[in-house]
Amino acid sequence: MTNDKNNLEERTAKFGEEIIKFAKKIKKDAIGLPIISQIVKAGTSVGANYCEADDAESKKDFQHKIGICKKESRETKHWLRMTVVVQPELKDEARKLWQEAKELNLIFNSINNKLRNRKYNNAAISKA
Repeated sequence: MTNDKNNLEERTAKFGEEIIKFAKKIKKDAIGLPIISQIVKAGTSVGANYCEADDAESKKDFQHKIGICKKESRETKHWLRMTVVVQPELKDEARKLWQEAKELNLIFNSINNKLRNRKYNNAAISKA
């Protein structure tokens, strides 16, 4: 059995679940409702797009989906920050989720960079 920290499918799914639980604590008023919608969309999209990347039909499709994971994890960090502005009492919980979003963003950024570097290296080799 692999460690959940190393299993990205499980890790991103748990992240989405924790985002949903967190979103339920945000006040449902004129400011909170749009933030709830955005944070849930971005936070759960990370795992959904990772699943799609895992089942990608081509290398290009895989890289595209990983790029979306990277963007959505970064966007989630933004909405967590906005949540704290609206509801400062959620700061500690938001900070933990923000840290996980940051780590996921760094992981997907690393994967994306490796794919991009491999693509450029292959292009350089074929020209030589």
